[in-house]
Amino acid sequence: MSIEKFKEQIQTSFSFAGKSLLIGGAVYEGKVIPGLNVRLPLSTVNRHGLIAGATGTGKTKSIQRLAESLSEQGVNVLLMDIKGDISGISKPGIDNPKIKERMNLIGAPWSPTEYTTELMTISDEKGLRMRATVSEFGPVLFSKILELNENQEGSIAIVFKYCDDKRWPLLDIKDFRAVLQHLSEGEGKEEIEKNYGSISPASSGVIMRRLLELEQQGGDKFFGEKSFEVEDLLQIDKSGKAYINILRLTDIQDSPKLFSSFMLCLLAEIYSKFPEIGDQGDPKLVIFIDEAHLIFTEASKALMQQLETIIKLIRSKGVGIYFCTQAPTDIPDSILSQLGTKIQHALRAFTAKDRKDIKLVAENFPTSEYYRTDQVITELGIGEALVTVLNEKGIPTPLVYTLMCAPQSRMDILTPEEQEEKVKSSRLAGIYNEEIDRESAYEILNKKITSSIQKDDSSENKKNETNTDLNIGGTIEKIANSSITRTIVREVARGLFGILIGNTRRTSSRR
Repeated sequence: MSIEKFKEQIQTSFSFAGKSLLIGGAVYEGKVIPGLNVRLPLSTVNRHGLIAGATGTGKTKSIQRLAESLSEQGVNVLLMDIKGDISGISKPGIDNPKIKERMNLIGAPWSPTEYTTELMTISDEKGLRMRATVSEFGPVLFSKILELNENQEGSIAIVFKYCDDKRWPLLDIKDFRAVLQHLSEGEGKEEIEKNYGSISPASSGVIMRRLLELEQQGGDKFFGEKSFEVEDLLQIDKSGKAYINILRLTDIQDSPKLFSSFMLCLLAEIYSKFPEIGDQGDPKLVIFIDEAHLIFTEASKALMQQLETIIKLIRSKGVGIYFCTQAPTDIPDSILSQLGTKIQHALRAFTAKDRKDIKLVAENFPTSEYYRTDQVITELGIGEALVTVLNEKGIPTPLVYTLMCAPQSRMDILTPEEQEEKVKSSRLAGIYNEEIDRESAYEILNKKITSSIQKDDSSENKKNETNTDLNIGGTIEKIANSSITRTIVREVARGLFGILIGNTRRTSSRR
């Protein structure tokens, strides 16, 4: 095929009437064609996307540059920073001849730029603490997180209903555990059997074990107050750039259940709170999920169904979700089919299985008359990718070999001192990092138990006071007839009897 026909196809396919993001420059027969740009229309950013490729091929840098471009267009970003290497977006990049050479080939300017960021955490990392209450999850979502069967889900529903009727706040895991014990083993057992139904010991035991498992993965830090308001993801700085929110998750890789639970809760909250905008106007928020396989590693069938539903519907709220992973096969087909933008970095074929997998990956892309997709995927260099996007009419563009734009911010981590400084300067961190433990179900039940004990003690004391007012004769009679008195008399008699028969041993020592 001629280069002229290639240029015409790319220019026609990647020229958009509205605002767009520059992804990189088109490559033909191993050379970048000057001025032939590959772009992503802003209006289809909320149709979700996939960024895939082997380790070290440039996936994270592609995410970083896309996040910068979105911020420049006034679209907020939430980045899941699993490896800790994307927080440098808060600082300007370092001038580098190789970067300038790349950008000159693409035909785009480059200058060191820092972007306004907010560091966040759901664990022990530095940053604004994102929390949610158990009540906000609701019985259905909470049951799915704990991977319960129908009978156990019914027990969860009873706990939530009981607390709603009593107006007991369910804020954290200790609240839920306390109420479950109260209703399955404590004083509340008889009460709920009349009005709600019983909770079997077997169901209670399973739920307790699942709660413990969630706690061990860090759930005790995530559940509680102050609950994070998703509207705070939409900050704009003084220059008009949108904030890039960086959720630091470097210590969460061994806690896939907590991560998938958090993601499901966050997406559900965003879907609930954000206004409906349909396909009109610019997107409001784009979420990049690095190491996306962590969401699906231990996700139950029920949890997967919830994720699929939310991903299908959330784009109408102006929210785009971009999954970043090593291979498209890490993403379930039902979700992969929802991803309009695909940026495929290099994959390596070291084994026969690798070659088979690459052929399957190639079938996810539009066919191309210019490239043998399964072959090109193995030949891509660092910072190069095969790209297809949805145009403004929602039609996939032709696949194009692309030299990706370089980030303008620091392509490295923030130092611990820089992280600390960033958190201290954050207005929101001062609000959300305050420890709050207001009266909730756990404290209410403790008060109830304490009150009951005090009542019993008071009743016993009153009884004792009444006994002191008895007449002496009645008191003596009572004492004489008491089991203690009878025991003392018996032991004395045994002692006397022992003396009379000449036994020097104290029989009273025998029991």
